[in-house]
Amino acid sequence: MPASRTAAPAGDTRTIKDLLSYRIHRLANALSRGAAARYRREFDVSLMEWRTIALLGDFAPMSLKDLARQSGLDKGLASRVVGGLVERGLVRRGTAADARELALSLTPAGRKVFRGLMRSAGERDDAFRAALTEAEMECLDSAIGKLLQAARQQL
Repeated sequence: MPASRTAAPAGDTRTIKDLLSYRIHRLANALSRGAAARYRREFDVSLMEWRTIALLGDFAPMSLKDLARQSGLDKGLASRVVGGLVERGLVRRGTAADARELALSLTPAGRKVFRGLMRSAGERDDAFRAALTEAEMECLDSAIGKLLQAARQQL
C-alpha cells in the first residue's frame, strides 16, 4: 500500500489542517459561502431555502421527512424553512396519499425561482469543472464515491 494510504506512523505530527476531513470541510464551506452570497443577492433565498427549492423542483411532491433527509436538515429546521417559503408563496403544502404526511411542491412563483436558481447553480458548477481537466474530474468523482462509502462505514 502506498505510504499516503497507510495509517499515520507513531509520533505523527499532523495538525487539524492536515486532516483530509478538515480540508474537505473547508472546501465545502467555501463553496457554500459563495453559493449563499450569490443566491441571496440574485434570488433573495438562503442556502437552506435554495436546497429546499432545488429538491422540490426536481423531486416534488415530497414529504417534510423526505425533504429533511435529502437536504441534510433536521425536521424542525426543515419545517421552519418550508414555512417561510410557504409564506413567501414559493412552496405549497398539499395532502399526500398518507393523510399523516404533507405533500410539498413548488408554486408557479417557486418554479420560476427554481429555474433561475438552477441556471445560476449550473454556471457555478461549470466554473468549478473548468478548473479541472477531464482526467482530474474523473478522479475526483471516483474519490468522492470512495470517501462517501468509507464515511458511511464509520457511522
